[in-house]
Amino acid sequence: MKRSLPRSFAAFAALAAVLLSGCAAGYLMDNTVQSFSGLQGGLPNAPTYTFERLPSQANQPSHELVEKLADPALFKAGLRRDDASPRYTVQVSARIQRAVSPWADPWDPWGGWGGSFAYGGPRAGFGLGWGGPFPRMDQAWFQREVNLLVRERAGNKVVYETRAVNEGPWLDNDTAIAAMFEAALQGFPTPPAGARRVDIQLGGRQQAAAAAPAAAASAPATPAPAASAVR
Repeated sequence: MKRSLPRSFAAFAALAAVLLSGCAAGYLMDNTVQSFSGLQGGLPNAPTYTFERLPSQANQPSHELVEKLADPALFKAGLRRDDASPRYTVQVSARIQRAVSPWADPWDPWGGWGGSFAYGGPRAGFGLGWGGPFPRMDQAWFQREVNLLVRERAGNKVVYETRAVNEGPWLDNDTAIAAMFEAALQGFPTPPAGARRVDIQLGGRQQAAAAAPAAAASAPATPAPAASAVR
């Protein structure tokens, strides 16, 4: 009788093959996006914006990083930053949770650990569950979420709201968050109704985006509640 390979080893081999192939072709990052717009008439000429922060986000270097990661996506969507005389204000947030990979072996004594942190939060911290200090590659899994609100400065009315979520093994969080803001702003200012899948190609010769109905994508798991923290 043939002896099968351990599940964790098989998962490691599969993920390694994906990552090696990704070095040449890049990485296709799938996001589930849902947007709501009050800008059905379109944008005025040369729309300008400035970032708005909540009191808990003020003077937080980590939140400044989130704004820098969102800036290119806003520019690509047609908005231009002007802190002196903006027409709109933009509020952004991002959260990342370390989770157990769906390929992890549940009987592995070195598996089952994770943690979470939020860009731009008021405190710093990182929580760990049970398991060893050196998780293998097959357990490197992240659940991410970005949110973006656009308000008309005159009247403080929210005119656009969008959210993107993603799950995957991508380890460069800054690159992932920037790509997710790009996904979240696909279709701006008149996005399609309902949840949809937006793929962002990272690496390779060029970065491209494509949209598809959310039914074609697997729904991301809802992360367990965790304390807010700062990277």
